This record gives sequence, C-alpha cells and structure tokens, in this order.
Amino acid sequence: MKITNIRVTHVNVPFDAPFWWTGGLYPGASKSIIEVETDEGISGLGEAPWYHFGEVIKAEIAPALIGADPLDIADCEARCVPPWQITANTGEGAASVAFGAVEVALWDIRGKLFGLPLYKLLGGAVRKEIRFSEYFSFRPEHNGAGGEMSPEAICAYCERMREEHGSTIFEGKLILGDPQLEIRTVRRLREALGENVQIKLDSNMQYSLTTARWLLRELEPFNIRNYEDPVATFEEMAALRQHSIIPFSTHVPDLRRAVALGAPDNFVCNFAALGGISKALKFIAACEAMGKGFWCYSNDLGIMTAAYLHVSAASPLITEASQSLFRWQIGDVIRNGPFRQTNDVVAVPEGPGLGVELDTEAMRRWAARFEEDGPMSHFYDPVRPTHHRTLPLH
Repeated sequence: MKITNIRVTHVNVPFDAPFWWTGGLYPGASKSIIEVETDEGISGLGEAPWYHFGEVIKAEIAPALIGADPLDIADCEARCVPPWQITANTGEGAASVAFGAVEVALWDIRGKLFGLPLYKLLGGAVRKEIRFSEYFSFRPEHNGAGGEMSPEAICAYCERMREEHGSTIFEGKLILGDPQLEIRTVRRLREALGENVQIKLDSNMQYSLTTARWLLRELEPFNIRNYEDPVATFEEMAALRQHSIIPFSTHVPDLRRAVALGAPDNFVCNFAALGGISKALKFIAACEAMGKGFWCYSNDLGIMTAAYLHVSAASPLITEASQSLFRWQIGDVIRNGPFRQTNDVVAVPEGPGLGVELDTEAMRRWAARFEEDGPMSHFYDPVRPTHHRTLPLH
C-alpha cells in the first residue's frame, strides 16, 4: 500500500455563542481536516488543531509522504519530522504537530485495512464509555444562545445541563478579570449542584502567584476537583502547591519539569500536539510511570474526538473526564456529529479505524465559512476585560 494523495481542507465551525477566556472572546474552531488517500482505495482521516498546521502539511508533510507506506508510521515520521535534538535547539515544532495530525489518519487507515476499531489495535478496551465534562463560562448572548454573564446565570445553565443530560462533571473558565467574581460563582455552583458533582476550573494562566494563593485558599472549601493552569509557569505551580491541596493540570507537555518540580499533577493534551497517537501513547505511559494524570483536550471536531475516545478506551490511566465543548458546537465535519455526552459519557465508535465518516455536505458548508471569513481569531476582542495579575482588594 502506498500514499497517493493528502488532501487538506480548512474549516470554521463556530460555537452557538462565544465564551470569555484569557485571550478575549473565543468564537469557535478553525481546523484543518486531513484526508490521506492510498492506492488501495482506503482513506484515513486526521485533524490539525489549528489551520496553520494544515498549511505546513500542504507545503512540507504531504510532498514527503507521497509514495510512502501508510502502515510504516516510523518511516513516515522520519520523512517529515526532524530529530528531537533539532527541534529542541531551534524551538520549531510545527512539523511535529502537523505530522501528528496526519498520523491520526495513518492509524485510521490501519484500522480500516484490518477491519478493526482503533481501540482493538491498541490492545483492547478497558472501558467502552468515556467520560467528558460539561463546560461553563461567561458567554454573551448570541442569536438566542449563551447569555450566562452572571453567577446566577451560570448556575442556572449547569442545573439545566444536569436535568436535561444527566451531567455531573462540570469544568469552566470564570475569566472576567475579577477573582472575587470567580469565588462567588463557584460558591453558588457548589450550593446549587451539591457535593456529589465535580467542579473543575481553568484560568488559562491568568493569575499571578500572589493572587492565586489567595484565590485557591478561598476556593478550597468548595471541593475543587482540579484547577488548570492557575498560574503561568511550572515553577509558580510548585510554589502554589505549598499553599493548596487542589490538584493542578496543564496543556504544556513537559513531563520532566513536572516531575522535578512536583507540579503540575496532570496533563491535558491534544494528540496532534504530542506528535500523533503513537507518541501520545508513550507520553501517557510515562505519565503513569511517574504518577501524573492524563486526560484529553477540548475544542476538537469529531475526528480528533474519535481518537480521544479510542485511546481513552485502551488506556487504564485515563480515568478522569476529558474536556469537551460539545454542547456549544453548532455542527461538525463527521456524520451524526458532534459527539455529545449523556450521563457524562460518550460511547466508543465500533466501526473500523476511528469509526467516523466525513459528512460531505457539512464539510462544504464549514469550508465555505473559512473561505468567506478567514480563520476565526481567539486572541483579540476590543472590549476584553482587564486581567487581574495582582492581589485584588477584598
């Protein structure tokens, strides 16, 4: 079998309403969808975490892989990705992420060739229902959606998710530049949802160490399951660990530093960002050996989410709920997408490979959105609140 073509399609899939994070208002996902075609008529699907990695695939990865054996992942990677010593010295890791998106498609091809779902190729399932968190955030109203701009509105939203979907795991960003607002919101959430519901938080590195010490002290009575990136560096998280029992997580996959410093406790990663499924499996195994937790990222479309489902099914370590923004996605590129959890779980697809198929009409619609509007920015908004990097008066 040989690779004959790699097709890259940029898409925009917006949320029903944008949400506030540390970079401003986040309106949705601009992704690159990857289709790897072979001379035996089997195609595989991949997904890049941001559209500019799709441009790297077009310019560098695809030309290097034409004629390669898609089952020989090691050879495919050697054709595209410089040795780690080079990327470590240059700081240029785009080729690794871009190849990681393509590598997901190579696993999809492998599963389709053997007629097996991906989790069986990875050794079999230790679970068939994968947990995902419900998400909350401050969201302005948009076309009848969103409007959760107060503690009361966020609590009402979470209570509705519990009532309508059986959700008992909630994660959120309470980023409006006011840590006291975060405390008031969490207090109301705990009172409204009770003690048997998980609450996780994420500041996207918003707070200074001084503010974070005070904030986490105030949040501790509310039994916070995890706080993601409360401060900007591992060193600050290690210092914060001395003042808080709340576990920390991060998207920065630096296991050596986390072990050396004692913090953070958990990693939350996108598989393409780790270099593909093969490298993700190695990273997860290393986390298990070093006593660190692992779960999966959010804001992915159905292709990468399917990869999360299969790897989570085959990985005993992934017991915590992975992140999801499923409820806010107005569409997807896969048939019957987006995935949405009921009673906190999504079932693992049982079809060959990733077990998902492209929805060609949806692909055309979201690709046209990208062509018309360009990539959606998640870094700028003219009315973004001022960030609180110092201890607030209270």
